[in-house]
Amino acid sequence: MKMSQTIKFTYLYRDAGNSKAWGEVVFSNPHPLPLTDIDTRLRKAFDMECLFIANQIQIPEVFLYANGDVIPEDHCFHEFHSVELSTDETTDVNQRPIKVFIEQVEKESKQGWRAFNAIDKVFGRRV
Repeated sequence: MKMSQTIKFTYLYRDAGNSKAWGEVVFSNPHPLPLTDIDTRLRKAFDMECLFIANQIQIPEVFLYANGDVIPEDHCFHEFHSVELSTDETTDVNQRPIKVFIEQVEKESKQGWRAFNAIDKVFGRRV
C-alpha cells in the first residue's frame, strides 16, 4: 500500500532575545501541488520577513511568553521557516489540504495581519 504524501509546514516564534520556539503542522496534499509552488505562494503571501499571525491562519501559537514571562520587546508575529514533503500523518486540526491552507494564508495576507500587543494577550487585556 502506497503512503500518502503530506506537506510539513514549519514555523517559529523568535522573541526579542532571539530565543526560538518551533512549530509544525502537517497538511494533506491530495491535488498534488508541487513543493516549489507551495513555497513560492506562501512566501508571496507572508510579508518580506515571512512574518504572520498564527491564529489568523488557524495554526497553534508557539509563543515563549505563554506562561506570562513577557517583556515589552516581545511581539505577536510568527515566522515561516519551510515546507517539505513528508509521509507523516496530518496534524491540522481543521483537516485542511495544503491548497486550502495556502488560500487562507493568501486571503488573510490581503486583509492584513492583525498585530496585537503581547502583554495585553498574556494578561487578557483588550486593546
